[in-house]
Amino acid sequence: MNKSIKTIFCAGASLLTLASCSDFLDQTSPSEMFPEVVYNSEIFTEQTINLVYSGMTLDHTYGCRIPLNYAMNTDCELVDAVTDDATRSANERGLCNYVPSTSWNRLPQNWSNMYTMIENANLAIEGINGSDIKDNTKMRHMLGEALALRAMLYFDLVRNYGDVPLKLEPAKSDGSNLYTPKTDRDVIMDQIRTDLWDAADLLPWAGQDGYTTEHATKGFALGLAARVALAEAGYSIRESRKDGYVDLSEKREGQRGISDATYPTMRPGDAKRKELYEFAEKCLSKVIAEGPHRLNTSYENEWYLQNQLRLDQTYYENIFEIAHGLNMSGEMGYTAGIRVNNNPNNFGYSNSSGKVKVPATHFYSFDKNDQRRDVSCAPYELRGAETMQTFTNQPFNGIYIAKWDVRKMSEQWLAMNKAVDKKTGYGINWVVMRYSDILLMYAEVVNELIGPDGAGSCGKVAKDALAEVRARAFDASLKADKVDNYVASVATDKKSFFNAIVNERAWEFTGEAIRKYDLIRWGLLTDKIIDMFDKHRDNIANHYYPEKLFYKEDETAPNWYKIDYSSVCWFNEDVPSSTTGMKEATWFGSVFKENDAEIQDPKNELYNSMSVICRGLIKYDPQSGYVGPAEVANRHLIPIGSETINNSNGTLSNSYGF
Repeated sequence: MNKSIKTIFCAGASLLTLASCSDFLDQTSPSEMFPEVVYNSEIFTEQTINLVYSGMTLDHTYGCRIPLNYAMNTDCELVDAVTDDATRSANERGLCNYVPSTSWNRLPQNWSNMYTMIENANLAIEGINGSDIKDNTKMRHMLGEALALRAMLYFDLVRNYGDVPLKLEPAKSDGSNLYTPKTDRDVIMDQIRTDLWDAADLLPWAGQDGYTTEHATKGFALGLAARVALAEAGYSIRESRKDGYVDLSEKREGQRGISDATYPTMRPGDAKRKELYEFAEKCLSKVIAEGPHRLNTSYENEWYLQNQLRLDQTYYENIFEIAHGLNMSGEMGYTAGIRVNNNPNNFGYSNSSGKVKVPATHFYSFDKNDQRRDVSCAPYELRGAETMQTFTNQPFNGIYIAKWDVRKMSEQWLAMNKAVDKKTGYGINWVVMRYSDILLMYAEVVNELIGPDGAGSCGKVAKDALAEVRARAFDASLKADKVDNYVASVATDKKSFFNAIVNERAWEFTGEAIRKYDLIRWGLLTDKIIDMFDKHRDNIANHYYPEKLFYKEDETAPNWYKIDYSSVCWFNEDVPSSTTGMKEATWFGSVFKENDAEIQDPKNELYNSMSVICRGLIKYDPQSGYVGPAEVANRHLIPIGSETINNSNGTLSNSYGF
């Protein structure tokens, strides 16, 4: 990187040399070499590309900030903040509750590192295009990687910050392109969709030419292009009104239609929207018809492989993963996952899992036979020196994410964690995209264009794509009822089928940093959070949640698997006439008090937390329900950090009332 770069692109950061996966370690930095040397060598060119990958392992990018901080809160995932102070704090808890602080020092670090990676991608793109060996197969592949990775970086900037500077060339030595103003996000998304389509033409499929799912491949470029198209076709809060765009309040389509007068929530007009859906269908059909990607037959096994630090090279269900390194990087399993609550314990140093949680309403939204529930949701922790599996009596958002599970991690991980006395990198890859996302996006776009009985260019019928994802979630003996009959019942019209897709994506992608962006583009973020609170209130008032869980323990199992899950009485109707010999744990229904004065007690955190969770998005009263939008309606974006603005030479400023 040119050493004169500063402000919005580097903010003092130097060329990244830290790597966190074996594929990206021990890099010789090409920064001191002339471009004609670097880009006429496949080895040196690869090292430049690897600088982009290594930047993705940092906590301030894809190690923590983007997947675990920026993607909260939704109706499926909430950060662990239930008090007035916590939800206003100038950190990730305030940010997740839509009360971000421009002074939070991690915002400029994210911005700086994202643009540092973009600069490295720009250097690679320019260098490869000017290389004497640019037509070599490997060079073409690496050009595709640079284009795809740059597109992903810009996409995540856009969907978190809104309009941002677009820079498609490296910094010039005279500094003439250092200070760049914001570009309309639709212009950016049009550009990166084109780049991704071009990248797909250059890249191999996963499993070809030595490319694993830790690298950008053809399938990822196409899948991301579709994801970008759907985001562009959907709603987003705007800095100002755009001609030809549809305001959420003007065309509600079943939503509440909440939009801000100053910063409207808008989507493109119908003609542009149709064009974007057609583009997405073309991309998704290519992945389905031509790619190697399939669903692992076991949902649980796909996540077991993640915990084992093993790539799925049978099904290639995970289309792209951010590669992390054991004892180097990766927050999955530590900040998000089943909590180990004590030092010492059987698994070494305790993790602090708990920032990312599942609300009670989401846990109870699963069909009781849906196998994804217990892979996704852990209403227990491993407690004490004996590491006993113990039900938790936490507030409304008190269920841990079970997909990352210390009990399923490798012997190599266990040896590492027993040898440390402080937080360390768990090395679990962050999965950016899975094949089930391809299938459900496909079902959505074909339904939008034709209907649930329609088929796209790959020949797959929309409702069959939904059925394919859903079938894996249930035992084969239940397929007729839970899959065939269910899909038939929801595929009666476009609206009903769309609602089924909204639900299926919630159950399939719990904790995977997908839900928030889905709800935003659908114009449903505010609606679904209100619905979550309403449902919680109703469940309490109507005694839907048990006051106690009754269950048995398996005396033959190790402590960390002590709960006999087949015996748990999750519903009041499941409790047997005699509970003799059964264990019991206080549960969500215990919040209900016959005396209204007790339920309104300000100390009743289990209930009154609804007044502060997501407070920067909506105003909600636990007794009376939804009051109205916050100061700025639908403000789902985060501000640019004050340090970044101060260093921008007057080219950047915040909007949306920040």
